[in-house]
Order: sequence, then structure tokens, then C-alpha cells
Amino acid sequence: MTAERPTGHTAAPAPSAPGASPASLASGLADERVDHRFKALPPDAEGLTVGALAAERRNLFTGGFTTPVLALSAESVAHNLDLLETYAERHGLTFAPHGKTSMSPQLFVDQLKRGAWGITAAVPHQARVYRAYGIGRIFLANELVDAVALRWLAGEMTADPAFRFVCYVDSVRGVELMEAALSTAGATRPVDVVVELGAGEGARTGARTEADCAAVADAVAAAGSLRLVGVAGYEGEVPDADPERVREWLRRLVGLAAGFDAAGRFSGADEVIISAGGSAWFDAVADVFAEIPELTLPVLKLLRSGAYVSHDDGHYKHLTPFNRVPEEGALEPAFRLWAQVVSRPTGEQAFLNAGKRDAAYDLDLPEAQVVRSGRDGSVRPATGVTVTGLSDQHTWVRTEAGTELEVGDWVGMGLSHPCTSFDKWQLIPLAEADGTVTDYIRTFF
Repeated sequence: MTAERPTGHTAAPAPSAPGASPASLASGLADERVDHRFKALPPDAEGLTVGALAAERRNLFTGGFTTPVLALSAESVAHNLDLLETYAERHGLTFAPHGKTSMSPQLFVDQLKRGAWGITAAVPHQARVYRAYGIGRIFLANELVDAVALRWLAGEMTADPAFRFVCYVDSVRGVELMEAALSTAGATRPVDVVVELGAGEGARTGARTEADCAAVADAVAAAGSLRLVGVAGYEGEVPDADPERVREWLRRLVGLAAGFDAAGRFSGADEVIISAGGSAWFDAVADVFAEIPELTLPVLKLLRSGAYVSHDDGHYKHLTPFNRVPEEGALEPAFRLWAQVVSRPTGEQAFLNAGKRDAAYDLDLPEAQVVRSGRDGSVRPATGVTVTGLSDQHTWVRTEAGTELEVGDWVGMGLSHPCTSFDKWQLIPLAEADGTVTDYIRTFF
């Protein structure tokens, strides 16, 4: 097919009118023009729309892509999305996956289609991206005290009465700042908040004791611009986490909700939100949330795991709860970073043309998995090939004696930590097992 290649402005198209669905807004990303902003895309695709390039179904290895190139497995992403949908349904959990992992409206749409209640955010910028792409429910897993962001939020809630926003509070001072900013902004309806219970001394955010949580709840009750609707926290920060310590903390969280309910602290709410669940302990969350006693209001058991979308070959491969409950299924690593051998100075050393700008390295180094011959395209396991370090634009590789690896070969590497893999790439090819690229995943970090 011959696609139009206009010249001039190439910026991302602005999301369309308010009220449009996330699916329709995300579909507009196909109209964005391919150009120099996007790493690894074929130079001869310059000026094509993303949709036109996807329709060509080019091959990742022979279709003109340059190395390094990060790809997502279409099959693994679909499998992972389906698995967590099924898991949440099986355990009676409502799901608000953490969008910070991918910051991709297309993947948000896929999650919403699979029953997600909404999308979790961590900072105001992420919430603004979500709103630009029509996300109607946002759970912000942080205390929001930025006056400018709160003014924006008040405007969003006034402009769209159907928009649901929930965020943490974990301090009296934070509540005071929220109340002052929202009042000044002329907020027309209260912002829903949940008290965050900290995971323990030395952990991350959150009120440390039940008494501290009660003081925060009292401050919310006195604030006309806020409404207390639940409790929440992050079990991944439990010190020296093990199954028993995590479950003990989760039971404290449930007990806090029950105590608040008995004291009438949720009198202005329609339901009680109890939320936890990162990507390492959602099995414990499912177990303990199954024990939540009957409260005076319906309970929304809100799970927030996010890294499952792509999973990984390192950190989450070892931490996933599915290792403990294999009968529930298994996630599949979806990322593979392809780089070429550009130097082979000795029989024990090689260098690839990918580095810290391309690969996550905050938790684990990339793992060499397969080698694709630069001569004939044949693929073999990367036996004897070990990644030992990363420079800005080079991967340091050690090879065992006799390992077949030459300049021009492609090395496919698995990555660790999805959050810092997605954020290095603005447009990621979604490729089938044979290398056929069926779509491009746009990110907004």
C-alpha cells in the first residue's frame, strides 16, 4: 500500500473532545506521524502515520528497523492481561492497575476492556495523561498537596460530574493543605480520600499507627472539601517482608477499616474502599481481603498491581505471587531488547550497541537469551553469553571460550523492572512470535 507522507508538523495529535471514550481517544494515536523522535523505527517510514506503518506488518528483523530496538510480545501481553482479569474475578477483587508502569493509553484501554475499575496513578502528571485519554476513574496512590495540581483537579471534577478521583491522605498537615487549595479553587464537590496506613517503621509513606490514622481521619471530617471513603496502603514496603508479616499488616489495614466503620467515619460515603496490592504480594491481598467482615456499607476491594502487563525476566520473575500459587497460572515476560554486536575485541569480550539509554538497569542487568545470526537469520540460545555491565550506549558482554558470536549478530535480551523499561521508549513495536509487528505502543512519561 502507498501511504500519504505529508511534511511539516509532526507532533502527537491532541486528544479529542471531552466525553469521548478512552478507546476512541487512544485510537487517535494511530494518526501520529513517524519521525526522528521514535527510536529504532525504519528510516523509510518517515512521514507515515503509526497506523499506516502498523498496517504494513513489517518484520522486526527484516523490515528496516534499526538496532537497538525494544519489542513487546503481542502474545505475552495478551496472556498477562487475561490472567490478571481472571485472577481478580476469581478472588472477588476490583482492579485498578497501576498505570505508571507503562503510561500507555492503549494498554489502559486493554485493561479497561478486561474489567478494570479505573487506573492507578502516583503523581499529578500521570493523572493529567489519564484524563487526556478519557480515564473516568483515577486512584492516586499518594497524598496530593500540590496547590496547582489540586486546582486542576477541582476544575476537572467540576467540568465532568461523572469523573471519580480518589487519593491517599496520611497526615493532618496534608489534609490542611488539600483543604486550603481546594477551597481557594472553588471546588464544587468533595475529593474522595483514603487514609494510608504505613507498612511499618522505616517503611515508605503512610501514617504509622492506628492513632495517627484516626487523627488524619478527624482532620478529613473537619475539612469541607474532602470525603473519607476508605483506607489503603502498600504491602510491598513491609520491612523484611515474608508471607506472615505481609498478612499481619494487611489484617491491620482491614481492622482499621472495620474500626472506622464502627465509629461512623464513613457516614458520607456510598461504599468503603480497602486497597492494597503491588505486583509481589497480591496473593496475600486476595487471601486477607477474602476475610473482610461485613461492614455497614458495600466494600470495594481494590487491587493495584501494574507490572504484570509486561512482567519481566528478573525482579518480578522471582517475586511474582504465581511462584507461590502455580495452580493460578503464570505470567510471561513480554519485553525483549535486541541489540547488535558492534565490537568483538577478544574471544572473551563483545560489545553491543544498547546501553543505559535503552535498557532498564536499576534492579538487574539485562539477560542475554538468544542470538540471531547476522549472516543467515538463524536463531540459537545465547549459551555462553553473559551481560556484565552497561555504559550509556554499550552493553558489555563476556563470552565463554569457543562461544560463537560475531560482529553483526543480533542479541535478544530479557529485561528486569518493567517500569524503567517502558519509560525509555516512546513508541514500542508490538511483535508476534515470528517477528511480525502488528502495532506500536505509545508511552507518555
